[in-house]
Amino acid sequence: MMTYRTTLNPVRWPARPRRGLLPTALLTLACALILPAGVAAQSPERSARQVKSAMVGNTVPDLKSSAALVIEQGSGRPIYAKNVDTVTPIASITKVMTAMVVLDAGLDLDERIVITEDDRDLLKGTRSRLAIGTVLTRRELLHLALMASENRAADALTRVYPGGTRAFVATMNQKAIEIGMWRTRFVDGTGLSSGNVSTAQDLTKLVAEAFKYPLIRELSTDTGVHVRGPRGQAMQYVNSNRLVNSPDWRIGLSKTGYISEAGRCLVMQARIAGKPVIIVLLDSWGKLTRIGDANRIKRWMETRNAGPGAG
Repeated sequence: MMTYRTTLNPVRWPARPRRGLLPTALLTLACALILPAGVAAQSPERSARQVKSAMVGNTVPDLKSSAALVIEQGSGRPIYAKNVDTVTPIASITKVMTAMVVLDAGLDLDERIVITEDDRDLLKGTRSRLAIGTVLTRRELLHLALMASENRAADALTRVYPGGTRAFVATMNQKAIEIGMWRTRFVDGTGLSSGNVSTAQDLTKLVAEAFKYPLIRELSTDTGVHVRGPRGQAMQYVNSNRLVNSPDWRIGLSKTGYISEAGRCLVMQARIAGKPVIIVLLDSWGKLTRIGDANRIKRWMETRNAGPGAG
């Protein structure tokens, strides 16, 4: 068994910017039609300087998320960037990595797994509709974890992994290294711990990698599903991202997240103004702010594309 060891410097969480002020010192912008083709391979610092120089004369959306990054999916070119290298808790965005580790292991998706007392959330005390004794297939647990952010489903997936939860978390961190998520650390498969940390920059790599898995794309963007409880009762679950129901959006992958330390988080792959993009929004204020930020990004990109000289 490969072991994983990593050390992160102590993280000092930045103070939130005051509501209503545009954090120009922390916000950068890249126009894909302006930046050279090699910008995606440049250092974050150099890229940020070039992006900032392109801001003059452009009206950028005032996002309420503390960190945000929008990139072109194919080239990796940044379109909008804000605090992209700030290390912060990521809550249930963690479950995207959980799903990849499960699928990489090639485990039987039809195997039936029992929810046990071990799957209770003793850290945050969150509730779950999956009662102890519920029996679901591994595919159903993946479905609930990705679409509805069901914590007991994610915990059960890590618990029954060969070698148990400890081996599962080690594999999560090894996978992060393999895809270049150098400022990321995982400590559980649910995201309930604030020890699951990453950056907006790293999370674009997570989404890009997860997009290669057809089942993750399918389950994370499903609008709803019914499962059976321990007494045979039907339980309906819906997607935690309301945008997947919107006819105005074309979303190929989606995951939300929330714990108090992380704020409201959202990652998506979507097609906007004819371009496939990856959107990362972290530590949004208020329950609906991440949705508002996503819509602001969409309107801004569509306006830019329709403006004079757009091609």
